[in-house]
Amino acid sequence: MNATAAEKPRLLWVNILMFALTLAASLTVVPWYGFTFGYSMAAWVWFAVLLYANGLAITGGYHRLWSHRTYDSHWSLRFIYMILGAMALQNSVLVWASGHRNHHQYVDDNDRDPYSAGRGLWFSHIGWMLRRYPSGEVDFSNVRDLHKDPLVAFQYRFYYPLAIGLNVLVPLALGWLHGDLWGVFLLAGVLRLVVSHHFTFLINSAAHAFGRQPYSDEHSARDNGWLAFLTYGEGYHNFH
Repeated sequence: MNATAAEKPRLLWVNILMFALTLAASLTVVPWYGFTFGYSMAAWVWFAVLLYANGLAITGGYHRLWSHRTYDSHWSLRFIYMILGAMALQNSVLVWASGHRNHHQYVDDNDRDPYSAGRGLWFSHIGWMLRRYPSGEVDFSNVRDLHKDPLVAFQYRFYYPLAIGLNVLVPLALGWLHGDLWGVFLLAGVLRLVVSHHFTFLINSAAHAFGRQPYSDEHSARDNGWLAFLTYGEGYHNFH
C-alpha cells in the first residue's frame, strides 16, 4: 500500500451501498417494472406525496427549524418533521444540524466545511458522505440547544429502526393497502428516496457552482431559480 492510499479516509460502506443500490434499482428495476407491469395511480400519488413531505421536512424542519432556529413550532409539527425527516434518510436531526452549522461557519473552507464546494462538485454533492473525512466528523458541542428537544433526542436514539421501518414497512404497507405492493414500494419507496436525496444534494453542489450572486461573491453560494423550484426555495442560496 502506498502512502497516498494509506492517508485516504476510510470508506463508509453502509453509505456507499445504500446510495449505489437505490440508484441502481431506480435506473433498472423501476423502469423494467413499469414497462412490464405498469404502475397504479396510487403508486404515483404516494411517490409525489412522500417526495413532497420528505423535502418539506428537510427544509422546514431539519434546516430552518432546528439548524437555524428561525422559528418555533408546536410539538405536533416537530413530531411530523422528525418522522418524515427520518424517512428522508439524511441522518438524524442532531447530526444533520451539527454538520450544517459547521458548513455555515466555515463555508468553502476545505478543511472544516463538511461539504465544501472548493473540493469540487462530486465531493460537495455526495463524495463527502462516502469516506470518513475529518471535516465531516460530528461535534455535538454546536447543537447543545437541540439536546433539550425530547423529540430530537428520541429520533437520535432510535434513528436506525425509524429510518428502516419508514423506508421499507411504510411503502410496503401502502402498496398492500392499494393492491399494488411492489409498484408502490418501487415508486414511493425506492425512486422517491433517490430523487429526494439528490434534490437536497444539489443545494450543496450545483447551488454553489451555477447561478447568480446578487448579495455577495465572497463565498461560492449562488441563487438558482431551477433549484429553488425543486427545493421549496432553498435554491435562493447566495444570501448565505
